[in-house]
Amino acid sequence: MSGSAAAHGHESGEHLVAMANDIANYFRPQARDEAIAGIAGHIKRFWTPRMQQKLKAYLATADGDTGLDELPRAAFATLTVPEARKP
Repeated sequence: MSGSAAAHGHESGEHLVAMANDIANYFRPQARDEAIAGIAGHIKRFWTPRMQQKLKAYLATADGDTGLDELPRAAFATLTVPEARKP
């Protein structure tokens, strides 16, 4: 993997799904609404706009099951993902 690819490999769609599922597992013991709010808050605070855009694009273009659990899917649906910057 090239240096550039390695630097952004952690932002692949599959890896972002895994990260979102890990976040959901942390919040899962809470009531559903609280868990969704906690997941959404974490993503909004700690994920860069680029990461959010990449997950949104991955979910929009993936065929079939993306592997994203229901809780992070619901949380992500509550977020307003920033638009990608134009070059």
